Amino acid sequence: MSTPTPYGSPITLEQAKKVVATAEAEAFSNGWPVVIAIVDSGGNLVLLHRLDNTQLASVEIAQAKARTANNFRGPSKNFEDSVAGGGVGLRLLAMPGLAPLEGGIPIIVNGQVIGAIGVSGVQSGQDAQIAQAGAEALTP
Repeated sequence: MSTPTPYGSPITLEQAKKVVATAEAEAFSNGWPVVIAIVDSGGNLVLLHRLDNTQLASVEIAQAKARTANNFRGPSKNFEDSVAGGGVGLRLLAMPGLAPLEGGIPIIVNGQVIGAIGVSGVQSGQDAQIAQAGAEALTP
């Protein structure tokens, strides 16, 4: 069994802005209206950015995806895959605070989770593409 990635100091507002700018650029380049949420390593909202014409439901969904990625230190898609597999994977639907939807990615700097990004507004794979771009914004 592998050791989970440790939590680090919370993402700063300056770092969060850089993550959002990179994610926003990815969304704009594809013409995708989305909400981008950044949470810190404690799961607290740091920055929320809703692009024009994004459905309102995505505001809460993006935050839930970010918190899932942060709280479980992994992509929210892991849980989507477990639920899609059925059987015992369906018990995940009973877990409070879990969003089993692709589009949440932990933000890892120097081998530590400093927060996470969640994106909602288009297809889940597209949300994840935007989130991954943002998460990589702080990678040297």
